[in-house]
Amino acid sequence: MQEADLDTLKATILDRFPDLAGSSFSLLTQGWDSIAVDVDDRLIFKFPRNEIAEKSLIREIGLLDVIRPAVAMPVPDIRLIDAPRIFSCHRKLKGSYLETHHYIRLPAKAREDLALRLARFYADLHGLDIEAMRAAGAGPVETWSKPDEVRSKALPLLPGELRVLAERIIASWADLPPDPYGTTYGFFDGHGWNMAFDHETNRLSGVYDFADSGSGPPPRDFIHSNFITTDLTDRIVSNYEALSGCAIERKRVEVLTGAHRLWELAEAVDDPPRIPFMIEHFAYWAAALR
Repeated sequence: MQEADLDTLKATILDRFPDLAGSSFSLLTQGWDSIAVDVDDRLIFKFPRNEIAEKSLIREIGLLDVIRPAVAMPVPDIRLIDAPRIFSCHRKLKGSYLETHHYIRLPAKAREDLALRLARFYADLHGLDIEAMRAAGAGPVETWSKPDEVRSKALPLLPGELRVLAERIIASWADLPPDPYGTTYGFFDGHGWNMAFDHETNRLSGVYDFADSGSGPPPRDFIHSNFITTDLTDRIVSNYEALSGCAIERKRVEVLTGAHRLWELAEAVDDPPRIPFMIEHFAYWAAALR
């Protein structure tokens, strides 16, 4: 579907949910796959942008039906509305994004509570039977380009010291041995824009958007919290190790984080307006290493 205006989407919702006629509707357009409508800060309706997004939404609902009873973390309970236009409805998890400036203001107790809840979430997910998740629709996590391809595309875009660091990260990435824990089902998208954080109580209410979840190496599940801060990632990994008994190689997480940012930069070569944003993301990560 093309970008739709709020009145059109509201009419579609009211056709199936006439009891919402007196409600407040607001448009949320940030999603890559869907346009969302927030109703009364209570319900979320998602409208896939295209056929690929429709299939992704249907797959996500099937995965969540298996995940929801198996994890302590609240996740959406999504209902598919299948006529005449496919869309979905779920009760909104209380809260909003968690970004770096939010995290640095949190007291130590709230930081540790957040890390423990996320660590338990990852331990619960990684404990799911991989074959059962494949049967529910989970495929391999998104494949990154090979190190040599990322090197050829990303390095020419970077200045001086950032280029030197990028070369070192790519070399380390290329030399990584197979992960000792093999493949597991995971979230693989745990950045703060997929979190519902209650800023009044300083507590995580839940996580959402399982469209990019799938099977992959466990350390890749710990790289996205670095978009918030490395302190959070360190706390998550420490708690995860205590809960799961699995020792996570911190250096591997660090290398994969850098590789992911460089891969995203390499992917932006064909979309020039995105390049400065991707360079900024890599520079932020580089500063965190100092």
